[in-house]
Amino acid sequence: MWLLLLNPCINELYQTFNEGLNFQTVWFDTRWLAILEAREKEEEMNREKELRRQNEDIEPTSSGSNVVRDCSKSSSRDTSSSESEETSDSSDDELIGPPLPLKMVEEPVSHMEEEIIGPLPPPPFEEVEEDDDDDGDSEEEDNPVQKIPDSHEITLKHGTKTVSALGLDPSGARLVTGGYDYDVKFWDFAGMDASFKAFRSLQPCECHQIKSLQYSNTGDMILVVSGSSQAKVIDRDGFEVMECIKGDQYIVDMANTKGHTAMLHTGSWHPKIKGEFMTCSNDATVRTWEVENPRKQRSVFKPRTMQGKKVIPTTCTYSRDGNLIAAACQNGSIQIWDRNLTVHPKFHYKQAHDPGTDTSCVAFSYDGNVLASRGGDDSLKLWDIRQFNKPLFSASGLPTMFPMTDCCFSPDDKLIVTGTSVQRGCGSGKLVFFERRTFQRVYEIDITDASVVRCLWHPKLNQIMVGTGNGLAKVYYDPNKSQRGAKLCVVKTQRKAKQAETLTQDYIITPHALPMFREPRQRSTRKQLEKDRLDPLKSHKPEPPVAGPGRGGRVGTHGGTLSSYIVKNIALDKTDDSNPREAILRHAKAAEDNPYWVSPAYSKTQPKTMFAQVESDDEETKNEPEWKKRKI
Repeated sequence: MWLLLLNPCINELYQTFNEGLNFQTVWFDTRWLAILEAREKEEEMNREKELRRQNEDIEPTSSGSNVVRDCSKSSSRDTSSSESEETSDSSDDELIGPPLPLKMVEEPVSHMEEEIIGPLPPPPFEEVEEDDDDDGDSEEEDNPVQKIPDSHEITLKHGTKTVSALGLDPSGARLVTGGYDYDVKFWDFAGMDASFKAFRSLQPCECHQIKSLQYSNTGDMILVVSGSSQAKVIDRDGFEVMECIKGDQYIVDMANTKGHTAMLHTGSWHPKIKGEFMTCSNDATVRTWEVENPRKQRSVFKPRTMQGKKVIPTTCTYSRDGNLIAAACQNGSIQIWDRNLTVHPKFHYKQAHDPGTDTSCVAFSYDGNVLASRGGDDSLKLWDIRQFNKPLFSASGLPTMFPMTDCCFSPDDKLIVTGTSVQRGCGSGKLVFFERRTFQRVYEIDITDASVVRCLWHPKLNQIMVGTGNGLAKVYYDPNKSQRGAKLCVVKTQRKAKQAETLTQDYIITPHALPMFREPRQRSTRKQLEKDRLDPLKSHKPEPPVAGPGRGGRVGTHGGTLSSYIVKNIALDKTDDSNPREAILRHAKAAEDNPYWVSPAYSKTQPKTMFAQVESDDEETKNEPEWKKRKI
């Protein structure tokens, strides 16, 4: 009985004892693992230090490198043997982890293995081929003539008179041309086909010649400069946005007027600020404007001679960063102002071109350091604005007969392009290319048998637009070097006009009309023609011409209108010599016998007619007094 009672107590004591032992063993194991991990980290650090020392001690360039290696081998063997003995003696000092990488110490290292890093060099013949390719690329870079896109061309027919203005939007999607015929035409490369027709033509300045057209830097507005004193800004579709105000011509100081008072020459948009542009005029001023404020200019620049007299600017432009304003004047000088300082010019060269000749263009390079000027003295000059005391280069023999003959830089800034003028029937106008570095005449293109007035090299499309003196606008491009532009419309075949499209009527849009009066919009011309065919009124066969006096209510040979019939009858002789009283009383008896129309209506109120009796001439003479019968 006692054993049975003590048995559960003994079991409980045994269980608690075992649990205590397990706890102690677990605590001992975790502590031991932490110690082992710390030892492993220390051993790894020691191994890395030894490897660094061994790499520093190895010097294969010395003659005694083999001896050092042998010593290191023996030392390494001794250390390894001692380590093995120590590990055999005590288990606490066992090495944990991979063995030391002694291969790099044991194996001899050659000079080539240390010097060469990465893959082996290619064989010599491959090196020669790569050099040839590099030479070809360098030749193409050194020869900018090969980058001129002139292998293909298209011709746009503007009119019969000189194309004096060209403008291309920044994206290169639309071209706008203006001429001496007062017209401005819009060309859409993506919407044109092989017929090359303009989609819109207008006359924004009425009877004034167009002198300059330029898209804004955002492409949503066009600056139109004409022969008038007021510049205009139109949108992409040709609708007027603003018109500059005209100044008071009776004020002596032109800075006190609110606008130009004489004919304009040219204009230019600011390259960075939206809505700001500049114009120059015969009133001897250069003015900057803002689209939001058309009632007054923003600032006025007044070019002066060295003696302080007025001089007329013939052309003006902004620098590429928009901080400078350059203008060329009739006395041959070129003056450059800071945009924010209107009093004195920053640079002034008084004999840039011959005095009395109109300098037609000044253009900045894309890097902003070089200025090109196209003079009326048949020359083209290059200037460095950092040393604006003499021209860098000068080229002569470039005839010009138009006050808007311009020049431009290539997109890579290595070429300068300008056009030449010719007399009618005395040759062809040319597009001349000069190299900027040496200013050599490197290339020419014969355009047409007329003068080349305008030229434009678009940097995004890499296409050249040219305006000529015989009303043509030409676009030069290369299928491999050019992008979009003329390439879009060349591939499209000319669309034939369908008869159905010519017969359809224009749909009149009335947005505020009531729903009951709205007409359904025509969705297809073919379906509309089918409906009209079923309509008996619309499909009625036209009446044939009437021959003879006419029938069926239609007039005869002299036309089918009432007016023509009246005109015909007016010329007829319809004189009636009959007595009008007899003509009226001709139907009196019939009306009295058969009172149907007038008599019944007035039967109650109509008085009876009573005619006075007429005496004969004899009775009248008898009753006359005697004094009337006497003859005097």
